[in-house]
Amino acid sequence: MGAKVAMENEASIVSPEVSEAEVSGHNVTISSVEGIADQVENTTSEASGNTDVRTNWTAKEIEALYDLPLMDLLFRAQTMHRKYFDPNKVQLSTLLNIKEGGCAEDCKYCSQSSRYSTEVGASKLMDKDTVLEYAKKAQANGSGRFCMGAAWRNVKDRDIDKIAEIVTAVKDLGMETCMTLGMLNRDQADSLKEAGLDYYNHNIDTSPEYYPEVITTRSFDDRIETLGNVREAGLNVCSGGIIGMGEERKDRVGLLMALANLPKHPGSVPINMLVPVKGTPFGDMQRIDSFEMVRTVAVARLMMPKSYVRLSAGRRSLGDEGQALCFMAGANSIFYGDKLLTTANPEENEDMALFERLGLKTEQKGAVVEHQHEAPRGCGSPDCGCI
Repeated sequence: MGAKVAMENEASIVSPEVSEAEVSGHNVTISSVEGIADQVENTTSEASGNTDVRTNWTAKEIEALYDLPLMDLLFRAQTMHRKYFDPNKVQLSTLLNIKEGGCAEDCKYCSQSSRYSTEVGASKLMDKDTVLEYAKKAQANGSGRFCMGAAWRNVKDRDIDKIAEIVTAVKDLGMETCMTLGMLNRDQADSLKEAGLDYYNHNIDTSPEYYPEVITTRSFDDRIETLGNVREAGLNVCSGGIIGMGEERKDRVGLLMALANLPKHPGSVPINMLVPVKGTPFGDMQRIDSFEMVRTVAVARLMMPKSYVRLSAGRRSLGDEGQALCFMAGANSIFYGDKLLTTANPEENEDMALFERLGLKTEQKGAVVEHQHEAPRGCGSPDCGCI
């Protein structure tokens, strides 16, 4: 399924008290890690003129954030989150599979690959009227963005007109639109932009180094090329990855570094936990620790402060408490509905019940609420930090 860096100008920001060997090894003390993370937080980006938004992250900096005590990491992430978003609002997106199965890719996690024996069969592209019925239901249930996915390796020119008609029809409902159709060339991206598409999703999945262990039928650079075509066409980029595919933490570091060092941060960053699907090569993969998901969300929030960070596949396995920690860590978007392409998702009423318990409100559209020019939300003392 095509639902799926430019890593330039890397700046080495390492505490003078910590040697490179100490950082890269396993003997870094908590105080040393906090020292590096403090420097990360205070580093400015001259190019952007914003002290928070950077595209020159290094692996050492990201590792230092991951290694912070969890409570410190959560505090920093929530503080950053409040600068750019309302901390008590969550954006809802609904995902519909408009063309299921039969994909020629060999993504080892995907039930829609034609190479594996799963319960998912191939279908034709859904007609516009059927898509509209699903979109209207999603809108009535509170979703502000409607995401549509087709299990293709890449979009065929012969399908672009049909896709464009669907986009325009959903857009006319007053919803934000998102498509994920596999690889996309520039002309196709321009056509979708003209039709009214708001976002294009194309996940990079994992680090450049671990990528060949997950997919061999296309390269990591192919992913980056598609993101470039989307960005140059003026579409918002939606791109994230999957954790729990047997990778090491260094690969989660590499994933976030690849995303944050793109020329412009993605507008949406879906963070998925692998949902093992029987019949795929990753079907027996052991579930990753939930706290690693929380840490990944928090680090993503610190690195890409203006992006929507979305809890996507695997959210059900986190439970209510795990999801609450992710919201505390800076997640502010979810996929809403009972199914994500081919895997289960919490029911709508479960989500609304959780939001009520947490005091969260839904956001109908993905407008960023920036607070950097407002008075502090906390006590106002310059020594407290409770902003």
